[in-house]
Amino acid sequence: MNINKNKSILVLTLIAALNLTACADDQVENAGEKVDEVISDTGNAIEDACENVKDEVGTKDKDC
Repeated sequence: MNINKNKSILVLTLIAALNLTACADDQVENAGEKVDEVISDTGNAIEDACENVKDEVGTKDKDC
């Protein structure tokens, strides 16, 4: 039973890998760039919010 399960997992993994390689490189690159941009924007927004809170509280250390 384990052999059949392992074979099934292997087949599904190979199918998934083939599907991923079938994607156009430009689409994958664009998606990756968008993810990077969203992560950077989110990090900047969190840092800005932290700095605003520290300003309002009046802490000496403004770094977040």
